[in-house]
Amino acid sequence: MKDRIGIFFGGVSDEYEISLMSAGTVLRAIDRNQHEVVMIGITREGAFVHFTGDVSEIEQDTWQTHGEEIRVSDLGEMIDFGFPVIHGRYGEDGSIQGLLQILQIPYAGCGIMSSALNLDKVASKQVFEAAGLPVCGYEVTDRREIAEDTDGVVRRCERLGGYPLFVKPANTGSSIGISRVEGPEELPEALERAAVIDRRVIIEQGIHCRELEVGVIGNEEPRVSGAGEITSGNVFYDYEAKYTDGVGTNIYIPAPLTDEELAEVRELGRSAYIAADCQGFARVDMMKDLDTGKVYVNEINTIPGFTKYSMFPLLWKEAGVSLPQQIERIIALGYACRKKK
Repeated sequence: MKDRIGIFFGGVSDEYEISLMSAGTVLRAIDRNQHEVVMIGITREGAFVHFTGDVSEIEQDTWQTHGEEIRVSDLGEMIDFGFPVIHGRYGEDGSIQGLLQILQIPYAGCGIMSSALNLDKVASKQVFEAAGLPVCGYEVTDRREIAEDTDGVVRRCERLGGYPLFVKPANTGSSIGISRVEGPEELPEALERAAVIDRRVIIEQGIHCRELEVGVIGNEEPRVSGAGEITSGNVFYDYEAKYTDGVGTNIYIPAPLTDEELAEVRELGRSAYIAADCQGFARVDMMKDLDTGKVYVNEINTIPGFTKYSMFPLLWKEAGVSLPQQIERIIALGYACRKKK
């Protein structure tokens, strides 16, 4: 008898559109000979909808015309396993994971604590530092301080050693709300822009670097893919560069690294995954300083993208693991650590 896999998509998040793209890829790749697929969409307003139409309607964001709104309590009777493909808030922050845990439905990916930790750029850096892992310099502020003492925040940022700086909302993904700041006169506007999106704001030291990523799959004994590298035609790897064509973004898989450099990057990715108590799967993003050669942990994405531009599935494909095989491994790992009671 096939198990019923609930694929969750959409959501109350700035990354709603990305979720639709990722979900389309997963839905086309999952083995329907092994699983009965139940598509659960979450509208921008937070309504849960059992969608029964074609996958293309999800990708085109016309899916709500072929769905019936359901109660959250109905999920326990509809699915045996949850596979969230929801990026950003309410998807990667522990919210949907907590809901599934309350309903005693096993699910794919990281648990509540790890999901919340890794979406928070401040808390995750503090954990990486506590584990002895290298992170770039940063300062933290909040909406109140930005409103009341912007000049003081600008002065504190001088301790980071110069420009450029990157100003980011503490809790978001896909480069939403991020600004590259070239001088102190640009900082107040960037701080205000980030504070609209989140209460806390992180300001990171700009590093002349290579952007490297690895995919990790596993629970207690995680496996690490080879490394990929991204270069962007934009001033940094922003939302447009990540999800649209024609902006000069290049992905190199495998990344041009020596064996020694690759071993360092893979081990750092594995160490970050373990330090953040990840389970199932994640993508670890790192930076290699072009001036010093030092490698820094940047962040972990606990529900990495599955779009045609996304690094995680491409890295594992390069390692000889097809997307359907990746999905099967992720489901098996979710069952292994969260047996339904």
